[in-house]
Amino acid sequence: MIRFASAALVAALIAAPAFAAPEKYTLDPSHSQIVFSYNHLGFSTGTGMFSGFDGEIMFDQADPAASSVSVTFPVTSMITGWDARKEHFMSPDFFGATDADMVSFKSTSIEVTGEKTAKITGDLTLNKVTKSVVLDAVLNQAGEHPMEKKPWAGFSATTTLLRSDYNLGMFTPYVSDEVQVNISIEAAKAE
Repeated sequence: MIRFASAALVAALIAAPAFAAPEKYTLDPSHSQIVFSYNHLGFSTGTGMFSGFDGEIMFDQADPAASSVSVTFPVTSMITGWDARKEHFMSPDFFGATDADMVSFKSTSIEVTGEKTAKITGDLTLNKVTKSVVLDAVLNQAGEHPMEKKPWAGFSATTTLLRSDYNLGMFTPYVSDEVQVNISIEAAKAE
């Protein structure tokens, strides 16, 4: 009997990781933003953002390295705060964008660097060019949403992109080639 119980325990311990799996979370478009900034001629810092987009996170809180993220949204959903600037960004000088032109990010690996930090490597497709980028990510909080009464997670991340990598280098170096990207998202566990 003891041998059977011991064998059953060993089998359960070996099989236990097979039952653990990432859970699907969907981005909350009302609380997810990507803000970008760049130096404009040394006189100011220009900013813009994307908001209201959808995406999903396969979130494994017990084993964050087994998680993944994917997001896609139209480049024309960019917000600059000034219509003429957005029109210029969508012109052939930069994106030459239509509503069909998408920005996408799909993670390829996650390296856990701390209790709540990780480096998320993934493929960013922007202006029809795909490059590998690394996001320095932080798990802000995971737990029950106080109003929605369901599992929720919040993350932030940063990276720096070079416009020229995506054929968007017009006016470099006067307008900085480097673009700082700050991401803040919330996601709800899918039902």
